[in-house]
Formats: sequence, structure tokens, C-alpha cells
Amino acid sequence: MRDFAFGRWFVAVAVTASLGTAVVAAPTAKHAPAQATTQKKDAPKKDPQKKDEPNIGAPHAILIDAENGGVLFERDADRLIFPASLAKLMTAEYVFNEVKEGRLKLTDEFMVSENAWRKGGAPSHGSTMFAAINSKVPVDDLIHAMIIQSANDACIILAEGIAGREAAFAEKLTERARAIGLAKSIFTNSNGLPDPAEQVTTRELGLLARHIIRTYPDFYQIFGKPDYTWNKIRQQNRNPLLGAMSGADGLKTGFTKEAGYGLVGSAVQNGQRLIVVVNGVNTPKERADEAKKLLEWGFRNFEHRMLFAEGQTIGTAKVFGGSTGRVSLVASDGAVRVLLPKAGGEKLIARIVYQGPVPAPVTEGTPIGNLKVWRNDNLILSTPLKASESVGKGNMSQRAFDAVTEMIIALFRAGAERL
Repeated sequence: MRDFAFGRWFVAVAVTASLGTAVVAAPTAKHAPAQATTQKKDAPKKDPQKKDEPNIGAPHAILIDAENGGVLFERDADRLIFPASLAKLMTAEYVFNEVKEGRLKLTDEFMVSENAWRKGGAPSHGSTMFAAINSKVPVDDLIHAMIIQSANDACIILAEGIAGREAAFAEKLTERARAIGLAKSIFTNSNGLPDPAEQVTTRELGLLARHIIRTYPDFYQIFGKPDYTWNKIRQQNRNPLLGAMSGADGLKTGFTKEAGYGLVGSAVQNGQRLIVVVNGVNTPKERADEAKKLLEWGFRNFEHRMLFAEGQTIGTAKVFGGSTGRVSLVASDGAVRVLLPKAGGEKLIARIVYQGPVPAPVTEGTPIGNLKVWRNDNLILSTPLKASESVGKGNMSQRAFDAVTEMIIALFRAGAERL
């Protein structure tokens, strides 16, 4: 057992033998029962408002710490919903990645087809950059129009230029979504125009925003530009948080009759970045007010606290057939920090989760599981762990002992499952 103290929080680290899980419990006043650490799951949905939660009416919402993806607040964040123009974030991510990988250049030009013009251009009476039919538009201008003007035609032009058909491009979007960790969202077009098969979750929109901010910092700057002009038509950025809230610098709004009004936004204050998603509200004003209220609540009530310094041992994992029986684990991404309520007084539960025992030899830096931290019922952190040292293969007697131990444990588990 190892103890760590930071601020008003106390962390006790314990390791269970050969179960593939290390448990980190952090009670503040009284110790939580041992069984509580084995039953924690992702935060359940809660209808009644808690006294320390923001007073918002959005049916779908989430507030995320951009540094590590920790969730500060959520409401029905895993239900599949219609994305409206928020789906354009996925098109933007795909295009950003194509440029980053060298498969697409910002100077490449794509033709404006009749399909793109009719479905997304001036005749559609929707959000458009007013690209002229049969003209050619550089990729850089299409990106700006898609982000700042929410141009439906720009999305279709990009989709057809990259994949030939918008439907084929949509398949690529869903594949890409899975590759970056969006497990549920399905895309059937490039711009979020109504389609009952196109659905996303509020949580995954937040994860997508975080991925864009962290992976494409140069492209992210476009989201904060106040306006853009194409075809001599100047259009303002549609994000209502820009200029209305200190530190707000980007992302996207959306609306269809089916989806309601939605917004994915982000802001930075005092070096702390938060990401907000609200969906399904009734008016543009409500959309802006709810998002601003959530962000202000997060900045006002939370602060970063250090759990583990860079290189500090967090726990150990059991090794099978090694020269030693355990290997020390450290965070893969450096120091481990979480956003915690400034007032304190809440319980932390943490677990090191890995597939074990880990077969020897183990090389220093080998990824081994994740550290997961809950604040009350909310999963606020999941960060990868790695071996902080190398462990060689054990001698014959050590390997034989480990084999017998694992056989006994397997028999014990099998017997327990039959009870």
C-alpha cells in the first residue's frame, strides 16, 4: 500500500494479485467499502439535478476537460441523435487528415458539380458558400467555407472531389470515425442534412472536437475566424460564443427541424481548456445560453490537481514467467492531472485496468493497460500506462512456479463461476 496526498484529496494505492486490476481508492472523509471499487462503471444517467450541477435545460449535453478527456458534466450523452451541421466536424477531420498525410493539397481544386450546386448551393436555400456551378474551388477555400460559413455545397464538393460520390465519402467518414475512437456514430452524407440513418452521440461529438483541437492546431485556428468571403459574398461565423465569452475560440453550430439546435464549442481561461456540447434545444438563443452557462460553470468550479508526477510509479502489474513477479507502471503521457471541484469533499475511485498477467519479457515503455479515475459516479480520466522498467524471462523454476499459480487461479475461477 502506498499513500499520496495532494491538496484536500488523499489517494491510497493498493494492488490485487493476479486479477489483472490494480485499485486506487481516494476517499475524502471515510473509506469506501472495497466492493465499491469493483462495481464502478461509466457514469449513469441522472435525471434529478444535484445541488452542485449547472441549471441547464438541454436534453443532451456534456462538458469535457480538453487536456485528458475527463467529463465534468453529462446528460444523456450516449443516446444516438441527429447531428445536423455538427456532422461537418467529421468531414473537416477527414479532410484535415488527408492534408496531413499528404494525400491532398490545399491548392488542389475541385469542380462544383450540378449535384453539389443543387443540393448545397444557392438553389437549396440552405447554408452555402454560393459556389458557381462548373467552377473550380481550391481545397483551402472549401475548408474555410465549410467551417466559417457552414457551407453545405463546400462539403459536397470536397466529398465528390475526394471519393467521387458523396455516399462513398460518407462510408469513409464512418470508417475514419471508428479509427479515431468514435464507436457509435454513423455518417451517411458530408454535411448533416436530414437522413434518419445519420446519427451521432453527444459524447462522441465532444471526443471529435477534442481530437481536432489536439491533432490539428493549425487548422483549428480557422474555427475562430470571424468571417469569410467567397464569390464577393461575406458571411459571418455562426458560432455565437465567439466574442461573447472570454477565451471562446471555435468549433460549430447545427440546426435541422429533426435535430433541434446544437453547438460544439471550446474556450480557454487561465490555461484551462474546456469543450462543451449541447443538443436538442429549441432556439438559437437557448443554444448559446446553455453552452455559455456550462462553460462558465466549469471554469468557475473546477481546477487542475496533480495526481501523479511525470515518471512517478502509479502501481504495478503482475508478470508471468519473469525474473521478477511484477513490473512498475507509469503514465504514458507524462504527469497525470485531473480537474476537480475547488470545494473538494468528493470521493475519487481509481483503477488500473490491464490484461494480465503480462508475459515476460517486458520491455521498458511497453503499453500496459489504463488508469481510470472516477469522481463520484463520473469517469473523469482514462489515460494509458506503460512499463517503467524492463523485466527479463525468469529461470526454469520461476516460470514453473508462475505456471502452477495461474493454473490454480484458473481452477479457482472456474469453480467460482459454477457456484
